[in-house]
Amino acid sequence: MRLDKLLAHTGYGTRSEVKRLLKSKVVKIDGQVAKDAKVKVDLSSQVVTVFDEVVDYREFVYIMMNKPQNCLSATRDRDYRTVIDLLDESYLIYDVAPAGRLDRDTEGLVLLTNDGKLAHEIISPKKEVYKHYRARISGELTKEAVKRLENGVEILDGSNESFMTKPAKLQLIGSMDDLTVVDIWIMEGKFHQVKRMFASVGCKVEYLKRLAIGELKLDESLPLGGYRELKDEELELLRRTV
Repeated sequence: MRLDKLLAHTGYGTRSEVKRLLKSKVVKIDGQVAKDAKVKVDLSSQVVTVFDEVVDYREFVYIMMNKPQNCLSATRDRDYRTVIDLLDESYLIYDVAPAGRLDRDTEGLVLLTNDGKLAHEIISPKKEVYKHYRARISGELTKEAVKRLENGVEILDGSNESFMTKPAKLQLIGSMDDLTVVDIWIMEGKFHQVKRMFASVGCKVEYLKRLAIGELKLDESLPLGGYRELKDEELELLRRTV
């Protein structure tokens, strides 16, 4: 990558501001003062410093977040905080975005990345990547209703067009506060899809949390609003999933 592009991407200013930095002789490559903005650098084998501080840049980052309620899976919004607002400023230079939606009032696993190819594969129904949710529902969830959901039900999507869901998987977990606790796995991520699916069989979702995307499971030690980068083995699991 060109030196000026690297420094601009890592938050050292615009191209013109980077040129001023170079003129002030505070930018070094392997300890030698760098003067040429166009010189190519490779951080896998070279060390770039500014004011003797090492410049750290990676092409892709992958962040697991335990999204809280009243937070949007979006990059910006006028009225609500977003998952990007929860990140430390050091991650903003990577232009990460959530891989798929998670409703505002739904908690749980969100993957944030700037790897557009992987994000698209996670979202694409063609890849049939199951998303695992835990729901607490009111209303009677009969065996017939479970069978209907597992076979696919007709619901309305965000634009109020009819949509037939792909087959789901369900597992009854138990009860809590007079609500039925059930795990559900779906392949798509339409607007309020899980809620609309249960509504189609006469039930109402009172609480919803996403526990996994494919084989990538939420780190339950993360507090709501907490996040961390994926471990190498977790990233490998995710890539294997898609």
